Amino acid sequence: MMWNGPMMGWMWVWSLLVLAVLAILVWLVVRLTAGHPQPAGTTSARRILDDRYARGEIDEEEYRRRRAGIG
Repeated sequence: MMWNGPMMGWMWVWSLLVLAVLAILVWLVVRLTAGHPQPAGTTSARRILDDRYARGEIDEEEYRRRRAGIG
C-alpha cells in the first residue's frame, strides 16, 4: 500500500471534511441545548407569581387577582 501517492491528498481532504462536519454538529447541539435566559415579561412574572404562591407567601385570592392582572 502506497501512503504517499495521489490518493493521500484526498484522504486529507476527506478527513478535514469529516472533522468540519463533526465540529458543526457539536456546535449546533451546544447552541440548541444551551440554557437561554427567559425573556422578560409575562412569562417571568408568571413564574415569580407561581413560586411565591407555592412558597406560601401569598394566598389564593391574591394569587388569582395578580394572575388576572398579568394577562
